[in-house]
Formats: sequence, structure tokens, C-alpha cells
Amino acid sequence: MDTLQAIILGVIQGLTEFLPVSSSGHLQLANELLGTNLDPDNNLTFSLTLHAATVLSTIVILWGEIWKLLKGLFSRTFTEEQSYILKIVISMIPVGIVGLFFKDYIEETFSSIVVVGIMLLCTALLLCFAYYAKPRIKETISYRDSFIIGLAQAVAVLPGLSRSGSTIATGLLLGNKKDSVAQFSFLMVLPPILGNALLDIVKGEFGGGVDTIPLVAGFVAAFVTGCIACKWMIDIVKRGKLIWFALYCALAGTVALMVSFI
Repeated sequence: MDTLQAIILGVIQGLTEFLPVSSSGHLQLANELLGTNLDPDNNLTFSLTLHAATVLSTIVILWGEIWKLLKGLFSRTFTEEQSYILKIVISMIPVGIVGLFFKDYIEETFSSIVVVGIMLLCTALLLCFAYYAKPRIKETISYRDSFIIGLAQAVAVLPGLSRSGSTIATGLLLGNKKDSVAQFSFLMVLPPILGNALLDIVKGEFGGGVDTIPLVAGFVAAFVTGCIACKWMIDIVKRGKLIWFALYCALAGTVALMVSFI
């Protein structure tokens, strides 16, 4: 992998991590088109580097909310911040179970462009349902809704099924406010990504064969575009423009299926 390829993949990761179009699916397609398929260890190293960049961009953009939660965490009385953190913990349960018991099986699907295409079409349908659903606005995200949104995140580990699209659409279908569910979607992914990275490092599955310059270039590209996409996506959800991403996912899924059969 050269530096230009790393930058391209970093930009794709930064944009698609937050936009409801599936970062894993787009990275798989990009690797296929660019011919940058790495061996498993080096691919994991590069993937974790890009995810670390998008985690950092989330922290930067939502720092005000994160700092507020951290301050409220140590209150002696049960606060709204502690309740919010508990909801995030509840949302992590499904993806934690999937990661512990089905991780190896799921990783095998990441080599299938057919799976990517089908899941992109599923993302398009889910976004359409959320766009046309009759709004039932709730004041806060409930513990029950947190778990259901967490189920959507667990299913979205499949390549091509957008994590942000699945969680945001599920939250909207449950009747939650657009800005609330967008923020919750971006915050709830931080612990699983950090936990998965730590687990891989502890297990010794973090290779070191990727050159430093491409790694740094990919990280910077993912971080900068991630900051832009995170802020942009929150505004898009508030305006209810998810239908355009549904159309895009339908087109991308169709292209992926066509590529797989060529």
C-alpha cells in the first residue's frame, strides 16, 4: 500500500463512518478496486488506525457532550448523565455478545462483495422506512430503546449494513428526536471500537508490517474527513434528508452486485 492509496482509504473511512452508507462495505469495495488487499495482520493494523482516527474525530466534535457526561458520572446522586451512560452501556450488550461469540464467522463475510451489495440494499430499505415513517417524538431515549438500537448496531457488523444508518433509522422508527438519536448513535460506538482495538492488541493480533508514512497519512485523512462528516451528519439528520442516502446505497449495492458477477 502506498501513501496515496492510504489517503484515499482514510478519506473513505472518515466520510462513511458517520454517513449512513457503511464504512466497512465501502472500504471493501475500495480495496477491491485499488488492489490494496493486505495480509490479515497488516489489514487489521491499518483498519484499527483508521477507526482510531474516526473515534478521535467523534471526541473532538462531541467533546462538549462527552465532558458533560464525564463530569456527571461522579455525582453522588443519580443524574441524567449517569442515566445516559447507563443507556450507552445497555446498547453495548448486543454487539459485545456478537463480538465474543461470532467475530471469526463475521470476519469471513468481509471478503464477499456479494454480501456487501446485499447489505447495502438492506441499508437503503431501512433508511427509506425511517424517512417515510410517521414521527412519534419522544423526549428522551428510553432504556428499552437503547437496547433495541444496540441490537441494530450488532446486526450492522455485517459489511455493507451501515452502523450509523441502522442505529439512526432504528431510533427514528422508535419515535426518538432526530438530534438526540444522531448524537446517541455516534457516542454509543466509542466503547465498542476502543474495546475491540484493546482486545486485538492484548491477543497479539495487531501486526506492524504497514509502513509508517501510509499509516500516518491514512490516520490524518480519516480524522479530518471524520470531523467534517460527523458534524455534517448531525445537521443532515436534523433536516431529515436520509432519503438521498437511501438512493445512494441502492445504487452502490447494485454496482457491488454487478462487480461481483463480472
